[in-house]
Amino acid sequence: MRRLCLLGGSALLLSGSTGLPPALATTGRDAAAASSSIVEVAVRSAEPLSDTAESSDEPQIKPIAPTLPIATPPQAPRVRSVSQGQASWYGPGFFGNRTANGEVFRPGTLTAAHRTLPFGTKVRVTNLRNGLSTVVRINDRGPFHGNRVIDLAHGAAHHLGLVSSGVANVKLEVLQ
Repeated sequence: MRRLCLLGGSALLLSGSTGLPPALATTGRDAAAASSSIVEVAVRSAEPLSDTAESSDEPQIKPIAPTLPIATPPQAPRVRSVSQGQASWYGPGFFGNRTANGEVFRPGTLTAAHRTLPFGTKVRVTNLRNGLSTVVRINDRGPFHGNRVIDLAHGAAHHLGLVSSGVANVKLEVLQ
């Protein structure tokens, strides 16, 4: 079937036929005459729809206005608790190892270690020195050094601007 269609199309192409009806297909001397002639086109006028539509052969079509759902603005997550303390970061020596919840620790992630918060808890961490903040997910246990309250993955520490200093005073907001 495919070959037959291709052969038919090729035959039309090679024969010089335009595929147009004889009134519109012109060649040679007729082309100059056809270009100067005026072509009349009949246009059917559109009648407005009436409310008292009588039975007719053609169905009456009324435009329907699209109904779009009303979008509600996203709500900011509620803060369950707030605390302050020192944050540190960890990373290069632990990349590829498993975290306490079983995930593979990867560079650049926005995760953190906390001593008591459940795994999967979202925490907004704000660096009190420069005002930068980011939201991290708890997936590990720690920190186990001094009085630090959270241990950030390298990606989160980079967002907060505490990679070079190593330690910073932060505000923790546990989100619901």
